Amino acid sequence: MRIAGVRVGGLDSAKATAAVKQAFARPLPVTVGGVTVQLQPSKLATAYIAAAVGHAGSATSGTNVKLTVSVHGSAVRAAVAHIATRVDTKARPATLSLVKDKPHVVLAKSGRRLDRLALVQKIDKALTGNVRLSLRGATTAVQARATATAGAVVSSVILVNRAKNKLYLFDKNTLVHTFSVASGQAIYPTPAGRFHIIVKWVNPTWYPPTQDAWAKGLKPVPPGPDNPLGTRWMGLDSPGIGIHGTDELGSIGYSESHGCIRMQVADAEWLFNHVQVGTTVFIV
Repeated sequence: MRIAGVRVGGLDSAKATAAVKQAFARPLPVTVGGVTVQLQPSKLATAYIAAAVGHAGSATSGTNVKLTVSVHGSAVRAAVAHIATRVDTKARPATLSLVKDKPHVVLAKSGRRLDRLALVQKIDKALTGNVRLSLRGATTAVQARATATAGAVVSSVILVNRAKNKLYLFDKNTLVHTFSVASGQAIYPTPAGRFHIIVKWVNPTWYPPTQDAWAKGLKPVPPGPDNPLGTRWMGLDSPGIGIHGTDELGSIGYSESHGCIRMQVADAEWLFNHVQVGTTVFIV
């Protein structure tokens, strides 16, 4: 004779009740990842043991009498919520900042979230069936949200130092290449701040900035050897400012431009092929 799998044959009512009560009170182990929690069934459900013992007294030999168990849903959900606090991890978005005049990239990291409903259902089934085998909870991946602070591209980052007239290309936090450049004159300074490449043009046409006195009377220059932009233009989200090639090689290494960042033509072409629209540009 059994009650919910517990042998009670030959026992009187008091001993049978004690045996079933002891079996029901065994902890229910739940493992999620590397975390194991021992749940106490008495805090999560009520077992009607006396009624089951009464039924066993009149049942035929060999019967496995069902133990009626009332699961306290709120208590089970609270226990699962507590487990979630130990196993859930937040997703971390990618961030890009300037630390001590150097780009600092923190890559995105996905998080994990416990499948609470599935675990509640498993616990409910174990309690009502008086089963104490270890349960395993599952987690699902939580992807990091995109953030504007990381920029469209966080793998390639450009840093321009106006004082040194140097342009540095980083791959994440690793310096890949250093170029000598020309930056703006004192009267036409290259703006400092955080910008992004918003356009990339091959063999651009140069249009005179009509708002500047120095360009008064000048006409657009089509692609060719006389074009002041060289063969590549990487425009920034600062009006009229970009990174481009130049045939004025004597200006490289000095502050002689009208605000743009000039590079040797070959250097500009190389950089053009290693960055994309959305690349962050720090100018310090």
